[in-house]
Amino acid sequence: MSFAALRRLTPRQLLMVSIGVALLTIVLKTAAWAMTGSVGLLSDAMESLVNLASAVFGLVMVTIAARPADEDHPYGHHKAEYFSSGFEGVLIIAAALGIVWAASSRLLAPQPIEQVGWGLALSLLSSLLNGLLAWALLQASKQHRSIALEADAKHLLSDVWTSGGVVIGIVLVALTGWLWLDPVVALLVALNILKEGGKLVWRSSQGLMDEAVEPEVQAVIDDTLAGFALRQGDTTVIRFDHLSTRRAAQRRFVDLHMHVPAGWTLGRAAAVRGEVERALMAAVPGLRASIQLLPSDVETLSLNQDDPTT
Repeated sequence: MSFAALRRLTPRQLLMVSIGVALLTIVLKTAAWAMTGSVGLLSDAMESLVNLASAVFGLVMVTIAARPADEDHPYGHHKAEYFSSGFEGVLIIAAALGIVWAASSRLLAPQPIEQVGWGLALSLLSSLLNGLLAWALLQASKQHRSIALEADAKHLLSDVWTSGGVVIGIVLVALTGWLWLDPVVALLVALNILKEGGKLVWRSSQGLMDEAVEPEVQAVIDDTLAGFALRQGDTTVIRFDHLSTRRAAQRRFVDLHMHVPAGWTLGRAAAVRGEVERALMAAVPGLRASIQLLPSDVETLSLNQDDPTT
C-alpha cells in the first residue's frame, strides 16, 4: 500500500493496519530473539506486544469517539481517545518494567549471542515496517486531529529507536565479545520506554482535565475576534470578554461574552453573533463556539469570581 493510499484511510482503518503490522513485527522480532538468544531483542519483541495491545484498544476508543452526541453525552464522545493514549502509556511502562527484570537477570549471568546476521536482518525489517507506518500515522493524526493516532505513531517511532539501539548493542557484542553489553542496552531501552510511557499518561490526563486549546489555536481565535471588535471614538461598539477554551481530542470549544450596544435589536445582535461563530469555526476546524449576548454596559462575574475556592 502506498503512502498516498494510507493517508486516505480513516483513523479506524489506519489502526486496523497498525494491528496487522504489529502482528507481523511480533513474529519477526520473536524469531530474531529465538535465533540469537539476545535479551535486547527480547525486549524489542515485548514492546511489539505492547504495540498490538495499544492498537487494538485504540481502535475500540476511536470507534467510541466517532459516535455522535446523545442525551447522555451532549458534547460527544471525543474524549474516549484520551483513554486510548493513557492505556498505551500504562502498557509501555509495564513492558519497560518487564524488560528491566529480564535484563537484570541476564546482566548477572551473561549469555552468548548466536546467529547474529539473521537476527539483525529480521529486526531491521520489522523496524522498517514500523517506521513507515509511524510516518503515515503522524501525517494522518494532523489531518484528523486524533490523539489516538498520534500516540500510536509516537510509540511506533519509539519502537524504531529501540530497535536501533538493540541492533547497535548486538553489533558491539559481536565485535568486542563483551556479553554484558546486551543486557545494558536492554536496560537503556527500558528507560527510554518508561519516559515515553510517562509522557503519554501525562498528556492523556491533561486532556481529561479540560486543558485549554494550544497557544497557536488561541492566537487564531484572538485574531478572528479582533476582526469583529468595533470602536467609535472613545466608545467600544462590539467587544468580547470572559473567553474560555478547552479541547477534547479532535474537538475544540470556546465560550465567550459578546457585548453590543443596548439600542440594537435582538435580530441585529443575533445576526452579528452568527457571523462571529461562523468565522471562528471556519478559522479553527472542529471548533464549537458558544457566545452569550450582553449589552455593552453590563458586566458579569468571571469564571473564578463566583467560585469561593479561588
